[in-house]
Amino acid sequence: MRTLRKLLLASAAAPFAALALAGMAMGQDGTEPVQIGLIVPVSGIYARPGQVMQMGAELGIEDVNAAGGISCLDGAPLELVVIDSGDSVEKATNAAQRMVAEYPDLVGASGAYLSSFTLAVTEVTERANLPLLTLSYSDLITERGFKNVFQTSATAGAQASIALPIIMDLAEKETGERPKTVAIITDNTAASLSSVERMKGGLLDELGLEVVMEEVFTPPLADASALVQRVRTSRPDLLFFLPTVISDANLILQKMQEFRVDVPTISFGIAIAEPEVLNVMDPALLEGVMSAVANWGVKGQEDLIQRLNERYGEPWMTQNAISTYGDMWIFKAALEEACSRDREAVAEALRNLDAGPSRYYPGGTISFDEKGRRDGASLTIIQWQDGVPVTVFPEELAVAEPRWPSE
Repeated sequence: MRTLRKLLLASAAAPFAALALAGMAMGQDGTEPVQIGLIVPVSGIYARPGQVMQMGAELGIEDVNAAGGISCLDGAPLELVVIDSGDSVEKATNAAQRMVAEYPDLVGASGAYLSSFTLAVTEVTERANLPLLTLSYSDLITERGFKNVFQTSATAGAQASIALPIIMDLAEKETGERPKTVAIITDNTAASLSSVERMKGGLLDELGLEVVMEEVFTPPLADASALVQRVRTSRPDLLFFLPTVISDANLILQKMQEFRVDVPTISFGIAIAEPEVLNVMDPALLEGVMSAVANWGVKGQEDLIQRLNERYGEPWMTQNAISTYGDMWIFKAALEEACSRDREAVAEALRNLDAGPSRYYPGGTISFDEKGRRDGASLTIIQWQDGVPVTVFPEELAVAEPRWPSE
């Protein structure tokens, strides 16, 4: 594994590098491995999330192979092929083209982190009939009529619909009053804009929330002073906070501290809960901040979370690790159903999959609707408590009780 980690670090320095990792050996009887692609950023400003996704995939492949591999294919092990999507839509498109050209034996893939990258990558994988599992949120990903794209997370619009009523009820329970006004700070990535579109498309009106300030920015931010000054002037009851780059989240929160802007902050996505936040932020400044995320380490996954920590030094399990880990098990289920290495047969198996209740994603089942969205997909709400972002919703998966952020 030390050798694999060295390879991982080497790949982060080389754009479009591709490595075959995890399950590299033949099956016990010499059976050829089944290749699964992981197309994620392992270089550039998004490298860190991509590397965490690789960690989850490696653990997933390790566990699938330890459980006997693909029994229907004579115990064939899975083999992970990592493709660097880079840090732009153009690079992601080029990487996807190289992936399908250079790895014709791939039966499926997982990726591609940012929704804007996933939208570009899936244009390529769809034409190649290569099934792709993604945790990316954007509703557009599965609105295009594609047959080979499968969204394991709830869409951005669905997440807003699920999370906001919960947050409003919690505020009323803890303070005795329902919030009436909200400020929105968002970047212009596809997932963030999808969330805001759903909110402004009637959800905020249904909840009695008036938008008193909205700012859309292009990452990375050079200065957050103007954004935070506008929040301070508008005096909202809530701040909805939707950056996708850690540096942007840090910069905004630092300015909020500097300008003494004390407003309950509700984020969407994991930028505010990445371990790297603690490298530049005092944990006390994050205390009470909530975020609605597609997935997180939850009750019942303690052993897996401990392995991630022992193997890679990760202090907690984000959606990037747990979702990609779960993807490897979905591919195992589809391969067993298809009993074939043909990617079109695997895609057909995914479309018709009925693998029961979801174990590694919140809510629903391991099955997909006609659009490729996972049936019954829900979300988790996490909150910074005592220096750690912990799951506080859903109740049956929570590891702590929620606390309303102090104003």
